[in-house]
Amino acid sequence: MPIDRKDWAKRFPEFLVEAETLLAKSEECLSHLQLISNDKDAIDCMRSTLLKLASRAEALALEAISEFSLHIHSLLDHAPDPVDLHAQALDALKDCFTLMAWQIELVDQNTGQLSLDGSEQTSLIEALAFQVGQSEFQPPLATRTLPLMSYSERQA
Repeated sequence: MPIDRKDWAKRFPEFLVEAETLLAKSEECLSHLQLISNDKDAIDCMRSTLLKLASRAEALALEAISEFSLHIHSLLDHAPDPVDLHAQALDALKDCFTLMAWQIELVDQNTGQLSLDGSEQTSLIEALAFQVGQSEFQPPLATRTLPLMSYSERQA
């Protein structure tokens, strides 16, 4: 279903606040992992926030941000068990979060467009894949559709 521009314009500022909060939460998990290596709760928290961010971005048709979040989530979700987020893997994650924050800020608030060259996302995903032992990782070709959340779920 196409997004109504007026509705989009009202929802986008809310998205910005929530996206910044979710990224900050992911970065807190990352900091925690730098102190306590491979803490399952911190990794699960990061996975959860990435899925929420992807869902929120998809709801506003911000495909580049949604797909980037899903790729990172997928790498964490499919990492060999037990997950080994060593220093280089954490650095790669930090680089991904930094790019994502930058991209969120660059979304045109009037049109919702994000003009970007996807090569930086691709290289960061490949670097993260290598660091988590998935050198053969291939990002999905098609966007996975996430279930839209109701307003009450978004508030949770």
